[in-house]
Amino acid sequence: MKVVTTREELRTARAALGGVGLVPTMGFLHDGHLSLVSRAKAENAAAAVSIFVNPTQFGPTEDLEAYPRDLDHDLDVLERAGTDLVWTPRVEDVYPAGFDTYVTPGGVADVLEGARRPGHFRGVATVVSILFHLVAPQRAYFGQKDAQQVAVIRQMVRDLGLPVEVVACPIVREQDGLAMSSRNTYLSDEDRPAALVLSRALRAADRAWTAGERDADALRAIMRGILAEEPRAQVDYVSVADPGSLTELSTVDAAVGALASLAVRVGRPRLIDNLVLAPRA
Repeated sequence: MKVVTTREELRTARAALGGVGLVPTMGFLHDGHLSLVSRAKAENAAAAVSIFVNPTQFGPTEDLEAYPRDLDHDLDVLERAGTDLVWTPRVEDVYPAGFDTYVTPGGVADVLEGARRPGHFRGVATVVSILFHLVAPQRAYFGQKDAQQVAVIRQMVRDLGLPVEVVACPIVREQDGLAMSSRNTYLSDEDRPAALVLSRALRAADRAWTAGERDADALRAIMRGILAEEPRAQVDYVSVADPGSLTELSTVDAAVGALASLAVRVGRPRLIDNLVLAPRA
């Protein structure tokens, strides 16, 4: 496994590889990340991973400095997973002195997370664009847990004509249903069981959808009702939206389905989760 830091080192190492599957990460890796690496290995000649806590996607009151990091652990698990190339840049390697060019996504970035975290998706789109240009992957792998991020990146790839296939991989969950996230480490012993309310709310909406409920307000109300049962949960948003544009729906088309998503603060961390309401015949 080759580990590089600078852009030049990355270009040199990349030139020695064939077709590459890229897994962009911010580190503190868990089994969800490793599932992306496994798929990248299976579908490409080589798997590359970036580890970079991207400052441009954090707001001034967010957890940039406190974001969990453990590079030694990350490199160990990536080597055991058979990763071919890892880029661990410094801030100046991604954003050189005088950097002043950004990618500003459109409407799909303005709702949900984008409405509550101004500038977040500009930072995401910019850093991913840099990664795509430097690594030149055939495919890039992202977790479905960050569904809006996937939608933003797919829109960017379409609009800018980037020769990359964006692959969204299923959410990996703990045995009790909690979606794996690096921020789960912030959960206290008391808050950890309370965090299961997110997946319970989504499953309740999915059961209603499967049973024939098509009214989006009713589906949102079902999720809010479950969340209200947990006193440690502070709801930020509950959404039933078009799976492509993320526009909130009034009625869900059975032939199209929807994305049910939510953001909830449980103790210290703000957690997000989602579930695709699959099209029904």
